[in-house]
Amino acid sequence: MKPLFLLLLLVVNSPMQVFAQEDHLLWIDDFEEALKISEENDKPILMYFTGSDWCAPCKMLQEDFFGTEKFKEKTEELVLVKVDIPRRTDIISENQLKENKKLLAKYNKQKGFPQIIALNHKGEVLGTQGSYSSSLRDPSRYFSFVDMIIDNY
Repeated sequence: MKPLFLLLLLVVNSPMQVFAQEDHLLWIDDFEEALKISEENDKPILMYFTGSDWCAPCKMLQEDFFGTEKFKEKTEELVLVKVDIPRRTDIISENQLKENKKLLAKYNKQKGFPQIIALNHKGEVLGTQGSYSSSLRDPSRYFSFVDMIIDNY
């Protein structure tokens, strides 16, 4: 009976732990605030364009890259900005969607999803990394991109 109980406990707790781990990333949705934090702490900004409720590659990148311990270790050296362009109207506020669309028009003119863009504290683009293959599911170029931005900032 004990082994069955332990197995059930592990199965029930596993999804909760993954969900809780995802919540540990500090995403900022106010770009002006991110610029200030970047300047004060001398850290690059990593801006992530996603369609959280409709973009399948974005969901896979969230799991394969942003949701990993390896990425979480790098977040101490970054200011994270999430720019979500969802289709559902209940995910973010109307005002936030308006601000996100301004960032989309300025920094992601091709409207590619997912897309990550590295910026300095002045809002100048340092580099971009976009698209994600749903068949390969290999985030290695995203890790290389982040390492390059951190190393050269």
